[in-house]
Amino acid sequence: MRADARKNRDHLLAVAGAAITEQGVDVSLRDIARRADVGLATLLRHFPTREALLVALLHTSFDELTTKAGEFETSNSPEAALVSWLRDCVAWTTEYRGVTVLMAAAIEDTESALHASCVILRAAGARLLARAQAAGVARTDIDGTDLFALIAALAWLGDQPSLAARADHLFDVVASAILTNPASADTGGTRPPVPTRS
Repeated sequence: MRADARKNRDHLLAVAGAAITEQGVDVSLRDIARRADVGLATLLRHFPTREALLVALLHTSFDELTTKAGEFETSNSPEAALVSWLRDCVAWTTEYRGVTVLMAAAIEDTESALHASCVILRAAGARLLARAQAAGVARTDIDGTDLFALIAALAWLGDQPSLAARADHLFDVVASAILTNPASADTGGTRPPVPTRS
């Protein structure tokens, strides 16, 4: 890809990311094109469908979260790794409004362009959970699918105006319920709060 074409593509992705943060994944392609100061035809040349745009936008984030899981696994205790990764995932899914609906659908749809990335991300969380379970610090009656569902539920809480102020507290409640030693839900140090919207 030529440098100018890549620059234009990156600009469109940045604008699309901001639009989704504000309006959710159902934001219109026409609105994204208008915000990017390009015609709809230009946007469609780069991303022929909404799914193509979302795949390009989410692929990098999925890769980053999967990489983080590996980093946490090698540099943190099992319980700290699990809770830190869970917090990062919830923060990201709260920022990208509506993305959990897409992720849940993509997990079940092997034809979805998002399927492979979602499966890899879920597997990364499942490995952290299994490590914590093997260490005896996480309950053994949940699996990676349950963890994925909890991320979606916590992201939904952060997206509800009447509940958003409680999202960080409720994250701690859920994390404490996952761990066999509730004190382990506090991973120590200063942690960023789960983003909320007013």
